[in-house]
Amino acid sequence: MKRKNKKDSPPEWVLQITTLRERIGINQAELARRLECSAMTISRWERGLLQPSAEHFIQLGNLGNQKEAWFFWEMAGIQPAKMVEALGGSSRRRKLATSMSFDTAEQERPALRGKKISGVIPLPMLKTVAGTHGTPGDRRNSLRSIPTSEIIGVPAAWCPNPNYTSLVPVAGHSMQPAIRDHDIIAVDFYQTERRRLYGQIVMVTMEKNGLSVSRLRQYDSVDVLEAEDRQFEPIILKKSGGWRIIGKVLWSISGTP
Repeated sequence: MKRKNKKDSPPEWVLQITTLRERIGINQAELARRLECSAMTISRWERGLLQPSAEHFIQLGNLGNQKEAWFFWEMAGIQPAKMVEALGGSSRRRKLATSMSFDTAEQERPALRGKKISGVIPLPMLKTVAGTHGTPGDRRNSLRSIPTSEIIGVPAAWCPNPNYTSLVPVAGHSMQPAIRDHDIIAVDFYQTERRRLYGQIVMVTMEKNGLSVSRLRQYDSVDVLEAEDRQFEPIILKKSGGWRIIGKVLWSISGTP
């Protein structure tokens, strides 16, 4: 087993599991009973020594509220777009779409709530930083659990899926001129299906580099992340690499005066 650097912060899912267990008021033994595993397994999860399986992430999601549920379900590999498509045009689809939207942002936009501004929609700016290709970003597994710092109004035409779109500051120079250091990007986390994103700029989460922004390409069935600046080495994406697509980068705006 690979030793963990003591200075490394634990994966985000560690805190999410502990927070969920404490919020619903149960100990590790009771959580183990509900998930049909051992208390030792729960202990190892909460110490970051063992990552839950996809099945256990789904079970954890079933125990949580809306925000917690979708964090764990995304860790299990469930895609919002696939779920909505599977439900078709039913009332369940509309209900699910509402529950999957960024409810944290909805709670933190009182100045805009209830106001109809023609052609403008409010998007949450998240309290996190994504690194461009080769620059480490914050270690986050999902955008859903990140608090909002402010709400920014943008043209509705810029966002095909506004309930699934958030704004994130970026750091690094490797994606210039498309994305510059300190720019703010809009990330659509409804769009995560890999085959539809080849050639597009995406945000991924990686065990080593945290949130990262690169261009996704495929060469002879091999998935690769590339920088716009070709001085930066491409990253070959392996199944064992601990990476996942967070969403498609729609556009960027300057984050500096």
